[in-house]
Amino acid sequence: MMRSFRLIRVAVLGLSLAWTAPTFAQNFEGLDLSGQSKKKKRATPKKKKPTRKSRADKATPAPVQDDDDDAAASSSEAPTSVSPAEAASTPAPTPASPPANTGSMGMGLDLTQEAPKPAAPTMSFDAVDVSGKTADRQRLEVAVSLFKNDEYEKASMAAHELLEDPKLAGLHTEARYVLAKSLYRMGMYHSSLGEFSKILSLGPSTKFFKTSLEWLFFISRKTKNETVILDEIARHANQEFPEKYRNEFRYLLARYHFVRGRALDQVGQPEEADKSFSEVKRLALTIPRADPFFPRAKYLEGLSSFRNGSRQKDAAAKRANGEMLAAIEAMKEVVRLTRPVAGKPADQAKLDKSLRELAFMQLARTHYGMQQNRFALFYLGKVERGNTQWLEALFESSWANYRVGQYEQALGNLITLSSPFFREEYFPEALILKAVIYYENCRYRESNIILQDFERTYLPVHDQLESLVKKNMEASEYYSVLSDVQKKNKDGLEKNETDVILERILRLALTDQDLRKTNDSILELEAEMDAFANRADTFKYSELSKSLLEGLKLQRTALISKAGIMAKGKLETELVALKQLLANGLRIKFETTTKEKEFLEEQLKAGGRTAIVKKYKYSVAVQDDQLYWPYEGEYWRDELGTYQYTMTKGCIERDTANRNVQSAEAM
Repeated sequence: MMRSFRLIRVAVLGLSLAWTAPTFAQNFEGLDLSGQSKKKKRATPKKKKPTRKSRADKATPAPVQDDDDDAAASSSEAPTSVSPAEAASTPAPTPASPPANTGSMGMGLDLTQEAPKPAAPTMSFDAVDVSGKTADRQRLEVAVSLFKNDEYEKASMAAHELLEDPKLAGLHTEARYVLAKSLYRMGMYHSSLGEFSKILSLGPSTKFFKTSLEWLFFISRKTKNETVILDEIARHANQEFPEKYRNEFRYLLARYHFVRGRALDQVGQPEEADKSFSEVKRLALTIPRADPFFPRAKYLEGLSSFRNGSRQKDAAAKRANGEMLAAIEAMKEVVRLTRPVAGKPADQAKLDKSLRELAFMQLARTHYGMQQNRFALFYLGKVERGNTQWLEALFESSWANYRVGQYEQALGNLITLSSPFFREEYFPEALILKAVIYYENCRYRESNIILQDFERTYLPVHDQLESLVKKNMEASEYYSVLSDVQKKNKDGLEKNETDVILERILRLALTDQDLRKTNDSILELEAEMDAFANRADTFKYSELSKSLLEGLKLQRTALISKAGIMAKGKLETELVALKQLLANGLRIKFETTTKEKEFLEEQLKAGGRTAIVKKYKYSVAVQDDQLYWPYEGEYWRDELGTYQYTMTKGCIERDTANRNVQSAEAM
């Protein structure tokens, strides 16, 4: 049998154990633990480090720091009110500062100044100075006046009327510029992007080309996913961007090439992907180290080096090793640059914390791939308890612990992963790892039971996944499957066990950063389409609304096609992985049955006096601020991540079944 235990602290919780693993934060993202408020009078289980850190917020990488629209523009918004003659001698304009919006993250820009709103506009043409201007120019001035008086719906409809008149082609660019800005101020960012894209498509000689480029950055800060403007940024990569946006542009362009490189790898074009990843590394080098976008660009550089090293592993070992070392150094630089610093803005601190966590994960994976398991454990231990990557770090550390013979710690981690708190998570490999550990300790009967449980649970899931992938549906249909899962979750429909696990796999697809962001864009775009219903009737039933809705539908179709391709690729990847796990399970089952047979034969020959499985030496002694407490099947929130098994018997000769992890700093 195996005995599990918990160690209970009886001293001050703030005392630190002399152990090298990091402390964990308290919270779990997405867990409603209101029902777990029962007060415990007894001590708590053994924790590798009893000190507690403050509650950690969930941190997700934000694409760019928010700027207050065009508040950073160097000049006021004059071009839409000048005459053609004046325009010839007037430099290209920059957009005016929109009102302060929620979510501003203040990337070093002064967001404290806000232009006072003008008085409420009148609806007569008397409010507009039209002296010396043509009737056509007067119509444009009316649209400009409405915009300046914050009547964005009326301004957008007035500008659209000009665009619908082919006789006014000379004013179309200015009218579209007013329309695009009005839509932005109305919070219709995807519609605004469509209009600015039309201006940019006219080329750099266009009057509002440069300022429209700047508006791309403002839109990227308002949308959930900055990648919606990556294609547009890349399309104009050869243009000279304003200096204040130059490093942001380089980062976004590096992000574009990274996403493109990964997509090319997935479709079997590694040579073309090499070019994209090389461009990522080149662009990262062009961003100054002190710039806020440097850590994110450095992270992309590290991922590119890791990819190159993994690909060249078999072909050129020396070169591959160099790429891996470059990846490690890049991630270490990210960790150094994202250290918590007093006085840093809250949004920037949150972004840095998320990026730092991702860098720790990548450092661990790189060392694990290089068979440096204790280094991997060191970095996985840096991921704080309850953070976004914590469960993944806990699972990956189980494999690293297994490699170095720390079976109790590996099995203890698996207890946490199988707890009711994480019922919706998908870790099928955990059962395989558990069976392997039992097998290596000659616990053949237990190993077989675990493998039977694995087959019973995941074989139907494999069959459903295989059926889904073999349908060869259109890309949009694969996304529809993913969308249906989200709707079922929202409606709370009942599902059988296989459907629940299949749902976990589909949700797992959303852990892919690019697919998740694309999915967010689709949901955001659909919300923008639904928002038309809340507009005034004059706008809701206008020709402009019809035109905008058609444009949004086209954007949605393109995004769904892109997301469908990603979803299909992710499902195929999971199918291959599950197929491999099932095959591994069968091999382990065969080996287990063979070993069990040999064991029984030896016992028969020896008249039942041979015992392969022997009792292990173990002790319940703990440190002074802890107590040994048996695990009895209950789960408490503050115990998750602290469990250890006690291996009481097996066939491996050792004094103790567990050895402490040395700090990577001491190695």
